[in-house]
Order: sequence, then C-alpha cells, then structure tokens
Amino acid sequence: MVVKIPRFAFEKFPEEKPSLTTQMKSVGETMAIGRTFKEALQKAIRALEINRWGFEEKFKIRARKILNRDRTQPNAERLWFIADALRAGISIKEIFELTQIDPFFLQNIKEIVDFENELKLLKKDSPDLELLRRAKELGFSDRRIGELTKLKEHEVRRMREKARILPVWKVVDTCAGEFESETPYFYSTYEEENEAECLPDRKAIILGSGPNRIGQGIEFDYCCVHGVFALKDLGYKAIMVNSNPETVSTDYDISDRLYFDPVTLEDVLSIYRNERPEGIIAQFGGQTPLTISVPLWKNKASILGTSSQAIDETEDREKFDNFLKRLNLRRPRNGMAWNVPQALKTAEKIGFPVLVRPSYVLGGRAMRIIHDEEELEKYVKSIKEYISEYPLLIDEFIDNAVELDVDLLSDGDDVYIGGILEHIQEAGVHSGDATMVTPPYFLADRVIEEVKRQVTLMARELKILGLMNVQVAVKGTMIYILEVNPRASRTVPFLSKATGVPLAKVATQIIMGEKLKNIKISPPRIELYAVKEAVFSFDKFLEVDPVLGPEMRSTGESIGIDTHFPLAFLKAEEGAGFHLPDEGRVFVSAPDEDKPKIIPIVEKLEQLGFDLVATEGTTQYLRRHGFRVETIGKIYKEKRNILEDIKEGKVGMIFNTPTGTYEISDAQKIRKVAFSYRVPCFTTIPSAMAAVKAIEMRRKNPPSLLCLQDIHNNSVKR
Repeated sequence: MVVKIPRFAFEKFPEEKPSLTTQMKSVGETMAIGRTFKEALQKAIRALEINRWGFEEKFKIRARKILNRDRTQPNAERLWFIADALRAGISIKEIFELTQIDPFFLQNIKEIVDFENELKLLKKDSPDLELLRRAKELGFSDRRIGELTKLKEHEVRRMREKARILPVWKVVDTCAGEFESETPYFYSTYEEENEAECLPDRKAIILGSGPNRIGQGIEFDYCCVHGVFALKDLGYKAIMVNSNPETVSTDYDISDRLYFDPVTLEDVLSIYRNERPEGIIAQFGGQTPLTISVPLWKNKASILGTSSQAIDETEDREKFDNFLKRLNLRRPRNGMAWNVPQALKTAEKIGFPVLVRPSYVLGGRAMRIIHDEEELEKYVKSIKEYISEYPLLIDEFIDNAVELDVDLLSDGDDVYIGGILEHIQEAGVHSGDATMVTPPYFLADRVIEEVKRQVTLMARELKILGLMNVQVAVKGTMIYILEVNPRASRTVPFLSKATGVPLAKVATQIIMGEKLKNIKISPPRIELYAVKEAVFSFDKFLEVDPVLGPEMRSTGESIGIDTHFPLAFLKAEEGAGFHLPDEGRVFVSAPDEDKPKIIPIVEKLEQLGFDLVATEGTTQYLRRHGFRVETIGKIYKEKRNILEDIKEGKVGMIFNTPTGTYEISDAQKIRKVAFSYRVPCFTTIPSAMAAVKAIEMRRKNPPSLLCLQDIHNNSVKR
C-alpha cells in the first residue's frame, strides 16, 4: 500500500486561511509504503516532518459544533480533526455525511485511534510484547508509542530491540518478477523475511531531505544526487534514504540502493544497522539530516565529514557564542528565552528592534523583526508549541546592513571559497528570498577580503570536512557573523552553475578522504555576474501581503548570468516571470525615511522617459525637487486609484517601500494586486536601483546569450 500526503506551508502565511480548495496550495509531498493502509498512513505522517508522529490529539476538548465545522471544510489538518472526532464518540456514518470521505479510510483511522487506548497499558518493566509487535505492524513510531506510554523514544527502542522486534525491508521490484531487477528499492515493515540483504563492498548512506517545503527543497536534492555520482566515481556503493517521490534522488536507477522510508532517527538507525556502511553523509539534505546527525552519532552511527561535535558547536547558541569569542569574531548581541518574562528581559537588555526565532528550524520558520514589548509578548504566545522543546533565540537586529552568504569547501586544513553572494536587499530579508549577486558588486574589495579571512578561520577551527555556509552582515567596516551552517546550503546549486565548480561533488570527495590540494579546481574563464532571484507563489495565497522579511516564503528561484551586473539582474527578473518595461508609467510610494533615497532613482527614470505616478505625500516631495509627477488618489478615498490602473495595464513598474511593522492596508493591497497581474514591484531601494540600471543598460547593450557548457567546460579536473 502506498500513501502520499501533501506538505503545506500555512505556518509561513498566517494571514491565509488553511482551507483547501480547487487552487493548489501544497509546496511538496511525502510518500510511504507499507503492507497495510494503516502502516503506510502512519509512516507518511511522520515522514511529513511537521513534528507529528501519529494521530496526536489536536485539542483536548472540542465541542461537536467546532469539530463539525473543521471537518466539513477541507483543511491541512483534517486527518487529526477526524481522529479527534472519533475520540469524541462521533460515528463513522456521521463523519462520512459531513466529509464524504470513504468509510474504508475512516474505519482504518478509527482502528488506529482505538488501538492507542490498548497501547497506553504497555508497561516498561513487563511489556506485552505481542501488543508492542502489533503496534509496529500498524505503523506506530517509537516516538508515538513513547508519547502514549509515558516513555522516552530510546526506552521504547531498547525494549523493542531486546525483544527482537525489528523491521525488515521488502523490495519494490521494478521488473515485476519477470527477470532479476538491477534497480530495486525497499521499504521497511514488520514481518519475518528481510529482502534487503546487506550490500557487499564499500558503501555509504546519503540522507535526503524529505518532503519539499519552503526552505528545504530541490536544491538539497541536487546536492544528494551529485553526492551519489561522486561516491560511484570513487568506487563506493551509494545508498539513498528519502521519502520524497518528486525528487531525482528517489529515482530507482540513481543510487545503488534506495530506501523509501522517512528520514527520522528510528528509520535511519535501522537502515544503518542493516547495511553496516562506512558511514552516513548528513550534510547534503538540509536541516533534516543535520538535526538527527547528533542523535545518530550518540547511537554509535558513523557520521562522515564534519564531526557531530562541530555540528553541535554551531547549532548550540551558547557554544557558538564561546566559539566566536575564542576567535575574536563579532556577532550581534543576543540571548535566549523560554517564556514571555525572559523574552522581555532579554530584549530590553539588547534593545529594540530585535530579531527573534525558535532554534533548530529551517527557512526562517517563525522568524520576525520585533519593534516593541507588546509585539514581542504577542509573538512569544503564538509560538509556545515551538519553545516547549527548544529555546527562543533573540538577536540584535543590525539595521541598514548588507548581508552576505558564503559557501566554502574545507578538508580540515585547506579552504576553497566556492562563492560569496551579496544580497541586493538590505539585511532583514531571509537569504532564501533575497535577490543575490556573485561576485559581490557593491561592497569594497577590502571588506570582502576580511570576510574571506574570517570564514576561513572558522572553517579551520571547526575542522570542517566538506561544505559550510556562513551568513554575514556588513555595516560600514563592521562584520557580524550571523549564522554558520556546517552543511550544504540552498545556494550550492546556484553557485555551482554560476562558477562551473560542482561543489557537492568536490565535497563528497573530501568527505571520503581526499585532500583539496589533490583536487584541481579551475576558476571560470570569463568574468561573469550571476544574479539569483526568488520565485514566489503569492498568487496561490491571496490573503498574504507579498512583502519580504526574515521568514522565507519563496518556492523557487531563477538565475541570470551576464558579463554586466545590470543585465544579469534583468535576466534573473525575467526568468522569475517579471518583465521590466522600456516605457510607460512607474508608480512610486515611499515613507518619509526613504524619500531622500528615491531621488536618484526617480531622476534616472525621468531621464529614461518614464512617466511618474505617486501618492499625495510622495508627489509633493518629488515636485519640490523639480520632478513632474501625476498624483493618484488613496485607495480608500478615490474610486479611480492605483489598483484600477494596475488591473488595466496602465502601470509598468512599482517602487513601493514598506513602512516597517505597522504596514498600512493601501500598500499591502498594491503589492497583492501587482503580484497577481505580474507587474514588477520592488520593495527595497537597492532592488529598485538595480531595476533602473538594468533598463538603462538594455537600451545601450542588449543581453548576450551565453551557453553554460561553453562557459564552464572542463572547469574541474581530478
């Protein structure tokens, strides 16, 4: 039986109702295979990586009326609402009438929920082994069994292993039994015969990234596949573990062996013990493998590449602070909190604005810039489920800074800087959403050299083996280390294509013991600029304001490569679906603090022959500086307003910088409508300036056509 469950990202879009309609809203999916529907369903739930390990109770007490409403309207958490309804005694017949979900599926969910009550009787000292085996056959994870029996996950695992209740793996035969399959793949279940006998020869396991989501998607799949190719080149058998049916890494003919199972501690540890490989490569699949790498290491699994101690040193806030102090490197003032009073005290000590986020998350999940105490209190209450396990991280927000992403390769001694990406937006926009350029275009060379020195120092001190990503903020000549990730980052595929150096392949060679000095890496032959532009799905989430912030929201990206930065920017914009106009009207609106900064942009627009349209305040300011500007009415006051002009195609481009936290509804509406009608809308001064330069250069010098193979032919030699 195979179950597919979509992965939703409503937590990234709190303004959007989490209801499901004819408009697709999922950002990825997971797939699970089992011997029964119940087993496959429960495996799929834990493979979703939403911190659900089974049919946990959504709410302890729920009125029938609320249950009915939540089940009638399809939504992302419908499975758990149905389980709650069954616990509340609502019949399958009644649920079917409300939801039209086939009673077969409802009956199976009921059997899982009913079995939970039996499972609560399981005792640690004298366990009912038949009951435990039945739980595993039904797909219950060790973690969920622990939740129901008040035991820790490792206690359940020890009890199960002592009783020899162990998984076996069944083959999905790609040749349907007609002749021997060269490319079989496997799934775990609880039966007698194991069809996945240990692979002979030298081998290594690569952990995939699970379902695609905002912050962790195909960019990590790219790294995993390149890792597989590199292992094969080095004479190793490559074993892939992943649960995502959309990826190349789960194509049955990519790796030597594929385990289609959840990327959790329980499942990976079982596979490791079945295969007994040289070790596990955890740095290519994003945060998912990184989070379980320390527990895997504690369970005697060999983690290849960067040591688990180094990973822990970068993930643990206190250890990381001490590490930077030891190297005499600067980072924003920061602190931790577990509740509202601690958060208020820490923020007061640091000073507002502060950047806050839960620890051990990816893609800037629940990350916010907070401006005052009231906002902070409200925020901490909204994420209490996250800070029940890990603390809240609070950082000084470095205002008006430029952010950089650095990706590097290290063999513990030598370091190769794969690329430095300069954010075109100011600090505060998540690196996954930011428009970036490599090599850096705006910053001075001496600043870049100092950044290189600092990241090289950190890589050597941490004894990094493979890839490392560092996020840095630069304000004047001050350099702040924001974050260090001892793994592949989402910019690795972008940089590999921009420079012609296959970073993930080279990292695999290092992880398996080769030295950088023996791997000849040639820099690109032509001086090129590469711009990365994020692609968003705001048209799927109509209630959401498409302004960018510290929480990642993009669902893809586009690359533009050219010998001139403005033309590379132009290509990236057009690749992301936004056409920069050659003529027509441009709408400009900026708060008072940004008005002086828009003067050079407006001046250039007027020289290029564009007509200017602005709101009343911006119009008065620009007219005082000698510009010809047409005033357009406020949305809530005038029937004829900017929204109508956008819909009728009378506006070709929008420069609309937001006013901070308390965004007025007019600006939100403008950005939403602009996005729906694919009108380029720039919300920061640097990106607006880059757009104007791109239009200007296109008139003088049309973009050149560059073939990637010609640019990067033979750039890496072994």
